[in-house]
Amino acid sequence: MRSVDGWNRWLGVGLVTLAAACRAGGGGAGEADDPGLEAAAPRGREAAKPTPGSAWVIFGNDTVLAEVASLPDQRQRGLMGRDSVPDGTGMLFVFPTTEERSFWMKDTYVALDVAFLDETYAIIAIKQMEPLDETLTGSDAPTAFALEVRKGWLSEHGIEVGAKANVVFGPGMAVR
Repeated sequence: MRSVDGWNRWLGVGLVTLAAACRAGGGGAGEADDPGLEAAAPRGREAAKPTPGSAWVIFGNDTVLAEVASLPDQRQRGLMGRDSVPDGTGMLFVFPTTEERSFWMKDTYVALDVAFLDETYAIIAIKQMEPLDETLTGSDAPTAFALEVRKGWLSEHGIEVGAKANVVFGPGMAVR
């Protein structure tokens, strides 16, 4: 599996470079020419997209580069076993249905904020979770997505309940 992950990462970097080159050269029609993509991309990344398996979760001028957990085993594993979650990074959980969710911190060594989002990417609840706490923490309302980041990152950036994210998924991700 490591070689496949490495290949996907290399391929993703190549695709981002190719997209940027096409945009800079004014060549061809495609995603790089989509004005909506340019408006959604973080500053300095107008012609790019996130790498496969990741997404940009954008709140105004603040962007989280998030690993996407869209499969059951990915969602179950989450950020378990990580020693750190660097600023501006996290994990976006994508669920096939909208319903109340519960999270816990089994085998998770980093304190986290979890922002529960509805199907429009609006934050409906933010919960703070402590390392290794196996108490279930619920969303309190139906949610379609959850974003985990380092504890305190959301408040440090003024991101509160009601904030709406713009989410740009990497190639190969189709959500709803």
